[in-house]
Amino acid sequence: MDGHPRTPRPSRSRRRVSRAAAALAGLVAVTIGGTTTSSATPAAPPGRAGDQPVLSTRGVELLRIGGLQFRDLDRDGRLTPYEDWRLSPAQRADDLLGRLDLAQRAGLLVHGNLASSGTTYDVAATVRDVADRHVTTFITRLSAEPAQIAEANNLVQLIAEQQPLAIPVLVSSDPRNGFSETEGQTVAGEGTTSLPDPTGLSAAGDPDLTRRVGDVVRQEFRAMGIAELLGPQADLATEPRWTRIDGTFGSDAATARDQVGAYVDGVQGGTAGLDRDSVATVTKHWAGYGAQVDGYDSHYHYGRYAAFPGGNFEEHLLPYDGAFAAGTAGIMPTYSILQGLQREGHDVEQVGAGFNSYLLQDVLRGEKGFDGVVLSDWGITGDCPQECLDNRPPNRFVGSWGVGMPWGMEDATRTERFAKALNAGVDQIGGDSDSTQVVAAVEQGLLSADRVAQAAHRVLVQKFQLGLFENPFVDPATADRIAGNARFQRIGDEAQEKSLTLLQNTDDLLPVSRASVRTVYLAGVDPAVARSRGLAVTDDPAEADLAIVRIADPRSGTDLTGLEPTEEQEDVRLLQAAAAAGTPTVAVPKLARPLILTGVVATADAVLANYGVSDEVLLDTVLGRRAPGGRLPFELPSSTAAVEAQLPDVADDSADPLFARGAGLSYDRR
Repeated sequence: MDGHPRTPRPSRSRRRVSRAAAALAGLVAVTIGGTTTSSATPAAPPGRAGDQPVLSTRGVELLRIGGLQFRDLDRDGRLTPYEDWRLSPAQRADDLLGRLDLAQRAGLLVHGNLASSGTTYDVAATVRDVADRHVTTFITRLSAEPAQIAEANNLVQLIAEQQPLAIPVLVSSDPRNGFSETEGQTVAGEGTTSLPDPTGLSAAGDPDLTRRVGDVVRQEFRAMGIAELLGPQADLATEPRWTRIDGTFGSDAATARDQVGAYVDGVQGGTAGLDRDSVATVTKHWAGYGAQVDGYDSHYHYGRYAAFPGGNFEEHLLPYDGAFAAGTAGIMPTYSILQGLQREGHDVEQVGAGFNSYLLQDVLRGEKGFDGVVLSDWGITGDCPQECLDNRPPNRFVGSWGVGMPWGMEDATRTERFAKALNAGVDQIGGDSDSTQVVAAVEQGLLSADRVAQAAHRVLVQKFQLGLFENPFVDPATADRIAGNARFQRIGDEAQEKSLTLLQNTDDLLPVSRASVRTVYLAGVDPAVARSRGLAVTDDPAEADLAIVRIADPRSGTDLTGLEPTEEQEDVRLLQAAAAAGTPTVAVPKLARPLILTGVVATADAVLANYGVSDEVLLDTVLGRRAPGGRLPFELPSSTAAVEAQLPDVADDSADPLFARGAGLSYDRR
């Protein structure tokens, strides 16, 4: 689906905690071990320096033992082992697991959806899932101000705290720091730091910068009460028509490996494993998702295959080595069936990777030694009736049937799909909160209780590692202060600048001289930003000293995979009109995928490609206050025919590419 561009705002309104959330929070709100305390009774002092973690609670009492404090989660007035933060996460998980019945364990094996209602969540639906289905992991797709997201997540934690064992909720999110929103892939950021797409980080070519960007994401997410990121993508961008390339780190496997590792390092706060300040990463989509047949979207039945006619599957595994080295907490399998793949004499079963025991047990667990949580992609246990099977873009992949991507298991029952995925090696079913299916699978003899316990233990260990049992609540005011702060945005702006890729610069047009450029014609750029830089703006390109025109990904054709901008796009017509007026013209294409820019290059004097850039950084680069530093993270093909002839699993293999991977010009700041 087409994303919706977003430009970062210079300031955000300060939001007060909602009355509803405050009322539900009750009379007790305690934070111990941090810098603030608010309570009906004074809190006791923390224990020895470095020992006492931050505690936050709304309803459960605190236990005071030997000068240390603990949350009495089961409300029995004694220190139960799983409440004791001095024990290891594995020891605590062992104890808690022994206190759970099958239904409660089953709730740990699903990863539900938090239904949004305005700027918060549907309370009734959340209570049903947490109290009745024992669900303790959810994705949020709430797009709101950081303080509002923090409030909403506190509400979820309050509901969880009121349950008998007060198991905290782990809230996850898709990426929410980019310039576009795409259903099922990213969330529109509100007040968060604006960052280029991962392809842009690869273009910048600086793993240390990627690590710093990941650290920004980590701090913003934790401040909002989000402890898991469904990312990064370790997919290789080998099929240029594929519509998820903007989430990858490009087409070169070694580069992607290094970038993925740096990003995981930044988001998790180091490579030594999860701790109380980490955001758990779920690296995706294991494996080979970038080799989609004809670039089709595997959210749809017609796009369910990835193929490897070039024999290049092993190259698609390499980027994950960076994630494993950095200690990624999770792995998400791809929806796709790896069409006809044979590996080391093994015929890979023709089911989606979330159902594939060879890919998950033999390769992921066995060869790669991954011991974290495997989280399925969303909807693999859902139904896909005939209407769904026939569905294609531009229709949404969500329909009257709901959401269903059970590729290779279309004829199975939901219970059978649950059992197949969990037996294959999935620990959590994504996007499905019906934990009764896990219970049914055990009762029908399709799934063992031991397998349920193994998966539940992995999920609990990570909750303990993340400190959620001690400090599940967050401060909305802190979220508002941290997210999108000036220091973070300077890092974001640096990443945008270094990612900008100058592909053409006829007669050294860029950077322009302020003495020669006083009036500009703009398309897709906010005139107010230009005026703030002392430029006049005109609607007539013939009156301008310079024209700057953004060019969007065309997403053309019946399957929305077309790569060539044409006159069907208004932005292309505006570019042509500016050039026809004789005005020096700068084209600014967004490389969400490897676009065919043959016509753009022939029309514009300069081509400055971006992967998500603000108007401020863009204009400062045109004016020479900043300098582009990017190199293409993938080749740009020269024609549609060349794209159609390339192999989906082989990187940068189109005939006579317009620009090779690594292309990019430079200039000095003026």
